[in-house]
Amino acid sequence: MIISNRLHISFVLLFVAFINGCASIPPGSDFPKHASLALTHPEETRLGRQFENAAQEHNGNSGFRIIPVGADGFLMRMQMIHAAERTLDLQYFIFRGDETGRLLTEAVLHAADRGVRVRVLIDDGETETGDGQIKALEAHPSIEIRIFNPFKYRGHAKLFRATEFMFNASRLDYRMHNKLLIVDNAIALIGGRNIGDQFFQIDPESQFADDDVFAAGPIAKQLSATFDEYWNSTLSIPSEALSGQKSSHAALNKLREALLAHNQQLKTDGVGYVKRVATGQPFDGIISGRLPLIWAHAQVICDSPDKKKVESGAMVGRLMERTVANAAMAVHSELLMVTPYLIPGNEGMQLFKALRQRNVRVRILTNSLESSMIPLAQSGYMNYRVPLLENGVELFEIRSLLGNVKGSGQTAAISRYGNYSLHAKLFVFDRQRVFIGSMNFDQRSMRINTEIGLIIDSPALAQQLVARFVAMVQPVNSYRLTLRPNGVDEAPSLVWHTQEGANAVEYDTEPARSDWQRIKLNSLSLLPLDDEL
Repeated sequence: MIISNRLHISFVLLFVAFINGCASIPPGSDFPKHASLALTHPEETRLGRQFENAAQEHNGNSGFRIIPVGADGFLMRMQMIHAAERTLDLQYFIFRGDETGRLLTEAVLHAADRGVRVRVLIDDGETETGDGQIKALEAHPSIEIRIFNPFKYRGHAKLFRATEFMFNASRLDYRMHNKLLIVDNAIALIGGRNIGDQFFQIDPESQFADDDVFAAGPIAKQLSATFDEYWNSTLSIPSEALSGQKSSHAALNKLREALLAHNQQLKTDGVGYVKRVATGQPFDGIISGRLPLIWAHAQVICDSPDKKKVESGAMVGRLMERTVANAAMAVHSELLMVTPYLIPGNEGMQLFKALRQRNVRVRILTNSLESSMIPLAQSGYMNYRVPLLENGVELFEIRSLLGNVKGSGQTAAISRYGNYSLHAKLFVFDRQRVFIGSMNFDQRSMRINTEIGLIIDSPALAQQLVARFVAMVQPVNSYRLTLRPNGVDEAPSLVWHTQEGANAVEYDTEPARSDWQRIKLNSLSLLPLDDEL
């Protein structure tokens, strides 16, 4: 009876939440919050002085270094946070409460203890049990936490979240997909990695291969301006507005104790990536000049925080997809793309068709069925493969079990589990310019989620990405797709070419982890969901 009453009360409360939450604005929008901006004088910090002087020596350009190794992405974040003197801004789609997430949370807390002003902005679309540990940080006087476009229900029961989404899909379907870390308004890390073990490629169960780019110089201030715009947006809600009260000092102290115990255990266990934090590498190598930066002109491209209204024409703003598409259309000889989700839609197909009509070589690397972690996205992609190949696009799908780890971002030891998946979003334009950011080449990134990235005018960086592309599309690491003609009235069929050991192999049936995976994919592909994928 007691359990029944509790369930009844829970459903009543949830129903009330739905009724109150069906408005077009997020819960907590009326909560008082103050606007804040990036550090006005970054030159007053060590990093600010260093890179202001360096930029002057390089004709006002900014310095860049690509971070292709997953574990290095974690190390860079830890070491950059340790280096913060005045301000620290973090903006992420996902901030997991797993091993690396807790290590980074502790580093953020220590920065605040040193007097660093910390602002953390997190999307609310993919939170899981345990991710909420970061909320306790708001009890610290130097830390503010804001949630972008939050759910009203603050738990993690999937049924409750799904039901609220059903009642308020027009708002809750809109997510902030940006990934950005900025220290002292002087240096930044931007790319496709979220915070979590998967994204740093240390989890045997799942690795999401991705890239960050370290950026210093004038570009850091431009990136800070985008953070400020999102931070002060009406869609960014103070965490305490959602719970009705600020986290207590008792909760913060409890978190401190838990983080200390957890992270000390990792050190005691001799976990490799934890031990490497103390070496200061690769960050110290960059700061000292031992790992040189590439200095180049670059452009920040970012969607407006209220992209949905911009897309509909209800307000003036920025849509970064147009800038990326224009850069792609401007190529003369070659376009390389790496994207985990490939759902080009009519506009994307027109882009590829126009490029091929000018004899531009187009090569794309994306996920295979066996490597994909998002069945819905894969189901949308499969319908474009034949038209892409018919237009002359060269299409490659990454394997989940790599034959050669060069360019993969991880070690052979972690790759042997066979759980490799692409998560990077990279474009190379004529081997002269590159795009690195959070935007997938799918309809969700183009039309629904907000995104951010850089277009960098650098043949040197372009050559680095080309070399990695070539390494990853070699036959032992990927499937090369071709078409096999059938009868006069029959559509051509797909063939997957790869290499097993020393032998070249062809598959007429799509490689998959199981027959059930194929059946599920084929069923999902019948649903008209492209606009949501």
